Amino acid sequence: MYAKLGGMTGTADTEAYEFQEIYGLETVVIPPNKPTARKDELDLIYKTGREKYNAVIEDIRNCHQRGQPVLVGNTSIENSELISGLLTQAKLPHAVLNAKQHAKEAEIVAQAGRPGVITIATNMAGRGTDIVLGGNVEKQIQLLEADAAVGESDRASRILQLKDEWQGLHEQVKAAGGLRIIATERHESRRIDNQLRGRAGRQGDPGQSRFYLSLEDPLMRIFAGDRVRAIMDKLKMPDGEAIEAGMVSRSIEGAQRKVEARNFDVRKQLLEYDDVSNDQRKVIYQQRNEILETDTVLAQVTNLRKSAMAGVVRTWVPAESVEEQWDIPALEKALAEEWQVPVALAAEVENSESITDEDIVDKVVAAADQVFEGKLAVVGAEQFNPFMRMVLLQSIDSHWREHLAALDYLRQGIHLRGYAQKNPKQEYKREAFELFSQLLDVVKMEVTRLLLTVRIQSQEEVAQAAEAIEAQASQLGNVTYTHPNEDGSISREPAPAPAAALGLASDVPRVGRNEPCPCGSGKKYKSCHGSLA
Repeated sequence: MYAKLGGMTGTADTEAYEFQEIYGLETVVIPPNKPTARKDELDLIYKTGREKYNAVIEDIRNCHQRGQPVLVGNTSIENSELISGLLTQAKLPHAVLNAKQHAKEAEIVAQAGRPGVITIATNMAGRGTDIVLGGNVEKQIQLLEADAAVGESDRASRILQLKDEWQGLHEQVKAAGGLRIIATERHESRRIDNQLRGRAGRQGDPGQSRFYLSLEDPLMRIFAGDRVRAIMDKLKMPDGEAIEAGMVSRSIEGAQRKVEARNFDVRKQLLEYDDVSNDQRKVIYQQRNEILETDTVLAQVTNLRKSAMAGVVRTWVPAESVEEQWDIPALEKALAEEWQVPVALAAEVENSESITDEDIVDKVVAAADQVFEGKLAVVGAEQFNPFMRMVLLQSIDSHWREHLAALDYLRQGIHLRGYAQKNPKQEYKREAFELFSQLLDVVKMEVTRLLLTVRIQSQEEVAQAAEAIEAQASQLGNVTYTHPNEDGSISREPAPAPAAALGLASDVPRVGRNEPCPCGSGKKYKSCHGSLA
């Protein structure tokens, strides 16, 4: 929809094929600003989840003792809370960063690079904020500047002191190896794993990353578990020992590629189905914009009326048919009753030997034009135009909503066409087109019928209707009603003069004794105003 389309991200390379297929965009890899100093270690694969988590806790404890900051990556909140519980048991201080701590997210990430700090992150919570080795001194300076209790001279010395302290912490973390990324399992998308790895080694800083896996992880269990388990059994590996091999890591990446390809196919199929409704949406919104932007909709209404009348005629007078196939009486009846377009065709057909089906269409269209112009003459084109515009828009909008619901219903079961050796996508496109054609026909017929059958009242008729409403209101206002007094007793207002004396006897409906009282009390008439007591 845009003349120019582009974007920038650190993890687009693994999705290059999808960008090319869907958007026609080439993915260009730009080298980093400074050479990457991060060490990406090979994956460690354990037999069971228990062994994996024991190894993770041991690695975290080792980093904490050496003063190296750790970012622990997880794929779910449940995993992050499990790791948090294990760290609490091991008496290791840590911060948990997941959807439950979104308010403190930036603050936690800003200080995740301080020496010995342990941060647990769910997927990529906190992305968008660089983890600075030694902590983010800028945040501390901002807090100090906002503190009104600190004097100007004292503030300057405190800021200088914070910067000196940060420099020392920064060098200490660099000497310890920089930020260490520990992931407890592989995500099904390589892009997410690359995002996690990329939190370390920013702007040429040192860093480390390692993934801990087990044969019980979902990805391993589905794709590579049996093969790796066979290798472990053949090598008779004891509990707690892990496999560390490039071949296994490549096998896991192959499994991730399979999952990514499947997800891509799902998204592509969804897009192909959505393109069908999107093309129809463009047509509908183009029509709506024309109706909204044009000064008068008379031309659109005229075209719709001509097409609708031709469709009505073709129901009883088929195209290129002979006179014996025509049903002129049924056509006249339908035009008079449904469309309020009186037209005498029977006599003309009997008396003329050269009349054709096209002539009948022209006569019916001319009669409908005459009926419409008669209404237009009463109101005036300028006053009638807003009404026509409203009718067009309401008809299009209501039927478009119904059409979208029909498309959703069609999409849900269209895959079953595959059992009949038919292409579901082609069947969906064909049936969606048929539904859209029906939508346009329904809108055309409804708008034409409304504009031809609408009743236009003169000023005198409007005045008479207002008087009738007033008379009815005064009649209802004269109904005697019963209400309780403050002490609970019942008092009745005096009954009005008999209806016959007012000349309204014929207008007042007779109320049965067991019917609800007209006063609206909710009681039966015999227990309320029809009471004999």
